[in-house]
Amino acid sequence: MSVDRDDVLGKAYDARLMRRLAAYVRPYGGLVALTIAALLAAAAVQLVQPYLVREVIDGFIVTRRSEGLALPAVLFLATLAADFVLGFFQTYLLERTGQNIVFDLRNAVFAHLQRLPSSFFDRTPVGRLMTRVTTDVEAINEAFTSGVVLVLADLAKLAGIVVILLALDARLALVTFAVIPPMLLVSWWFRIRVRDAYRRMRAAVARLNAALQEIVSGMRIVQLFRRERLVAEEFAALDAEHRRAQMSGVFFESAFSAVAELMASVTLAAIVWAGGARLWGGALTFGTLVAFIEYAGRFFRPVQEMSQRYTVMQAAMASAERIFSLLDIEPQLASPPLPFRPAGRSRGEIVFEHVTFGYADGPPVLDDVSFRVAPGERFAVVGWTGAGKSTLIRLLARLYDVRSGRILLDGVDVRDYELGDLRRAIGVVLQDHFLFAGTVAGNIALGDPAIGPERVREAARAVRADRFIERLPAGYDEPVRERGSNFSVGEKQLLSFARAIAFDPAVLVLDEATASVDPETERHIQAALEATLSGRTSIVIAHRLSTIRHADRILVLHHGRIAEIGTHDELVARPDGLYRALDLLQKPLAAPPASG
Repeated sequence: MSVDRDDVLGKAYDARLMRRLAAYVRPYGGLVALTIAALLAAAAVQLVQPYLVREVIDGFIVTRRSEGLALPAVLFLATLAADFVLGFFQTYLLERTGQNIVFDLRNAVFAHLQRLPSSFFDRTPVGRLMTRVTTDVEAINEAFTSGVVLVLADLAKLAGIVVILLALDARLALVTFAVIPPMLLVSWWFRIRVRDAYRRMRAAVARLNAALQEIVSGMRIVQLFRRERLVAEEFAALDAEHRRAQMSGVFFESAFSAVAELMASVTLAAIVWAGGARLWGGALTFGTLVAFIEYAGRFFRPVQEMSQRYTVMQAAMASAERIFSLLDIEPQLASPPLPFRPAGRSRGEIVFEHVTFGYADGPPVLDDVSFRVAPGERFAVVGWTGAGKSTLIRLLARLYDVRSGRILLDGVDVRDYELGDLRRAIGVVLQDHFLFAGTVAGNIALGDPAIGPERVREAARAVRADRFIERLPAGYDEPVRERGSNFSVGEKQLLSFARAIAFDPAVLVLDEATASVDPETERHIQAALEATLSGRTSIVIAHRLSTIRHADRILVLHHGRIAEIGTHDELVARPDGLYRALDLLQKPLAAPPASG
């Protein structure tokens, strides 16, 4: 089953999946054993109660005898108390075990997601991944707390009731069991209908999650272009589809419950009729008939719940299939088994050798690209949109792997580095800045214990971010809302700069990093970076050529190939050069001559 299939329900029991789930259950084997013991003890206590009622009726009420009645009365009260205590423990232990399993499974899924390559997230909607980590994992919890364990308890209870009914009166027991075949047939018919409704509901939930995530993320665009009504109609259509599936399931579950109650009532009537005849004939005592009715009522309750438990298990197996399909995706960009470990700080030498790359199965974005960036060099990359500039950085940081060729850092292929070591050596400031919910200081340090408060402040001062941070009510402890929505675009970009500086990388990459700040702020940043970039390799990707005029060398990309490379003065001196064309396009138009 594919990781993105939400409309498929599998078998109610899949041995292969259960073996894999058992690995998450095994650490809590003691809790599971206690839970099962509490469930079985509670079932045994519940089965004793009708027997005590039978003894009281036949031994005391019918004979009008009160001597010795205290003992069965006390025993009955003891069973009620035990049922209460065991019911509490079985529910608590069941839920605690289920939550422990869900905790470990959800952490495993989330940790695995962090190891997957960028290409996986390019093709997988975020809403579907949210469904995997939340809804699908919760389905596993429901299978444990409302499915497999309770099924075992129900089967044990049913077996006990069957034995007791046969021991009390075999003929009357057969009257009770006569309803089982039609009950199973009805359950099977309704189960198919409920399963189909549940499948549609899960698919609708996944679509709702994906749509909601996309709409909320793009809410500014929705509002700016006045698309609220259209988006609301589209969401309402998805919501209506979910409601229809939900109500379809509710209808069939309600109908099944009513039919099952009717069949149980008919069976009880048959027991009363047949039992009454045997009672008048002297073959049955009144206490036994009352106990029979009690046991029969307890017999039908788990039978009625079997259909629901079947659907729960079926949904859980489908969720487990999707979760394990996700966990089975091999991280294509994993660290090598024996990674290269640099002895000290990276020198920052970067070499691209005949690099060719394309996203997924698409055409090459980079085609046979080769260049070298010397340690400490300020290297710039320019080109029209789609030329492959940002792709260079993604390959350098190994968010993707090259199709052919290789990329070297200090003479070592980036694929030979441990991913953590490689990415610690490279600091990246993107145009698409991202802030996490937390504090200003937390967004600069990103939880790294090596980056203390003073280092955070130094990094902020280096990029002039301290000016606006210190004006905030809580300063560096100022809360940051989701995606930094309480900060301006320029402020978020400055915090991104401070974050990169705080990690002190050997290579600093600026990918359109000043595109979101005003010219005055950009001048402050450039002045601050003069000292910061000293002795550090830097790669600057820019559209505005004014930001890279003083770079040591400038590489011009065109359709994924290197068109030109040189200094600013060398490139503008080429009469038909692409860089010269870019430079002319960005120069302000000359003022028109005054009319005479």
